[in-house]
Amino acid sequence: MAQKLNREAIARHATVHDAPPQAREPHIVDRTFEMPGGVYLTMVGCYLVFLATTGLAFANPGLILPMAIFVFFIVAGFGLVRAWTKLAPEAPAKAMSWGKFQRDGIRSLTGHNTAGAATVQVLILPVLLVAWGLAVVTIAALVR
Repeated sequence: MAQKLNREAIARHATVHDAPPQAREPHIVDRTFEMPGGVYLTMVGCYLVFLATTGLAFANPGLILPMAIFVFFIVAGFGLVRAWTKLAPEAPAKAMSWGKFQRDGIRSLTGHNTAGAATVQVLILPVLLVAWGLAVVTIAALVR
């Protein structure tokens, strides 16, 4: 049920301050995703290699538009994230260099990962996708 409140009723329940609260320090957002850019570039490369392999193997004029859309979404998806990481250049958080990544590894919710373990976790799906694409293309070539 709604009721109309007047200023006196609001003033009885409101917390009134003499001065406005002090401004807080701005919240710093870490937009780096902590992994070196080479890992993401490898991921994009694997997805594009899969599309190129299957697109060339099953060359058909009807596949031009779907393949172009897939390439656009992959490039746009990773490109948008890259642009988002550059939105606040004055932020103190910077992407981890490859040397620091190799030396220190990375922390995740499940604990500390070495650089090799983290790279395998991130790249396992794209690499398996490329292997699957090559297997499909090989099987299709043998069956023809």
